[in-house]
Amino acid sequence: KKMVELERHIMFPTVYRLIELALLLPVATATVERAFSAMKIIKTELRSKMSGGWLNDLMVCYIERGIFKSLDLGKIKKDFHKKGRALPLPGSST
Repeated sequence: KKMVELERHIMFPTVYRLIELALLLPVATATVERAFSAMKIIKTELRSKMSGGWLNDLMVCYIERGIFKSLDLGKIKKDFHKKGRALPLPGSST
């Protein structure tokens, strides 16, 4: 903050950039650690042969589980079923 207040960030752009990167590093490291932690939970021996796309989808669901928990699955299933599917969804009455 002080560098910007004194306009030193203009005189020393490289130093300012290093400070920015140093402040960003803990956040970036935590995000990567969180992703690897999720992958460790999801990718078990039973699932070790799954494709990269499927693993990626599962990881997104696990990492963003707060968002996914708030979804109304009944409404999604009902909307999906309306589209005239060739096969009925599991658990549907038709």
